[in-house]
Amino acid sequence: MKVLSLLLASPCMLLVSPRVAVSQRPNVLLICIDDLRPELRCFGAQYINSPHIDALAARGRAFQNHFVQAPTCGASRFTLLSGKYGPAGNDALLKRGQSLQGKSLPAWFRRQGYETVSVGKVSHFPGGRAGADWNDEARPEMPGAWDRHLMPSGDWQHPRGAMHGLANGEIRKRAGDMAVFQSFEGPDETYPDGLITNEALEQMTALAETEAPFFLAVGLIRPHLPFGAPAKYMEPYREAQLPPTPHPSKPAGKTTWHNSGEFMKYKRWKRDPNGDADFALEVRKHYAACVSYADAMVGRLMAQLDELGLRDNTLVVLWGDHGWHLGEHAIWGKHSLFEESLRSPLIVSYPHMPSPGTSTAALVETLDIFPTLCELAGLETPDGLDGESLGSILDDPSAKGHAAYGYKPGARTVRTQTHRLVMHADGQLELYDHRTDAGETHNLAAQQALIAERLSQQLLDRLQ
Repeated sequence: MKVLSLLLASPCMLLVSPRVAVSQRPNVLLICIDDLRPELRCFGAQYINSPHIDALAARGRAFQNHFVQAPTCGASRFTLLSGKYGPAGNDALLKRGQSLQGKSLPAWFRRQGYETVSVGKVSHFPGGRAGADWNDEARPEMPGAWDRHLMPSGDWQHPRGAMHGLANGEIRKRAGDMAVFQSFEGPDETYPDGLITNEALEQMTALAETEAPFFLAVGLIRPHLPFGAPAKYMEPYREAQLPPTPHPSKPAGKTTWHNSGEFMKYKRWKRDPNGDADFALEVRKHYAACVSYADAMVGRLMAQLDELGLRDNTLVVLWGDHGWHLGEHAIWGKHSLFEESLRSPLIVSYPHMPSPGTSTAALVETLDIFPTLCELAGLETPDGLDGESLGSILDDPSAKGHAAYGYKPGARTVRTQTHRLVMHADGQLELYDHRTDAGETHNLAAQQALIAERLSQQLLDRLQ
């Protein structure tokens, strides 16, 4: 491929061949952000303050049509870390993690001489361990994957406390007693992502002093519920004008609509955003504040990379683990197979990338990240991965992508450049034409039976 031959042609370029010394291989910085839909300025949300992620996109390639395999954290992260389709539930890594020993994305890099470190929420449980408080050393989600897998909890006591923590150590005991959103005056460390970022910066500094290349994965929790962030990140949104929510009505007929149970169980002061426009706006603004908080943490990571002189030999990938509805289809959450749950941001950046800053509209999947990183790092790609390298699109942002497949319990979906098909376990179909303004509001399955049948067969062939 062009990018491989071009970058290998110069010793100052980033990519290396598999035969080059391990110490000369590029580092990898993987940034995973929880519940981050493409609510970023570089993805078209002009009211969002996201300067650091925007700067990363300006030096790399933003994939405007990246789709995850599953609209829930555990199943989506399974596909990222395994390169394979897997179970549809949050327990995907607990079910299959043992079988990934030596074969997961970090384990594969570790076998090639990389030092592998995770900080925060990279797999489903922050810190990568199960157990009552998600800190049982005897229950790693991915055995043999990490040299160190860390989750600083501070005043939140343990990873479980930090995952749903609000300001200054508040732990979720009963969701109905915890505010669904909050902005508390204080530094970044007022909320758990400040601690995660501090630890990641320390780990990056230590890794820079070793001879081996590193694979550092950093998992930020916000904007996951509850929407809590330091007040300084809320300030720009208090008087901001937000665009109206598209297609806010509950869909008719058979769909994967749900009643937003994860959101609705929090303390909402007896208010429902589906019938209370002012409350809906407050929710959206607090989500935006959490996005800006996460963006600031990304900025600190990138500043450290520059300060340590590592940027010119580091592959950077920023990935959202799935989307999140902010009132579209009358849903506040993920867990559907609509576009809002499955589309998330993906940015790949490395030095000397062709056409840096030019985004791509090509359809791609989370499954593609594993083989892409192998190719960019000059490593052999393991057999049996379900995705394909994005190298051709990194060469040329106008290159074609491929269909994206997804699933949740009871339903499967395929997204092409023009349509989305959803196939329910009972045989009912949803077909949406993305060439029209109606988007995913008008089910055309009956009127366009030939297209629905063709996509149904394609879906069955892919997801046996």
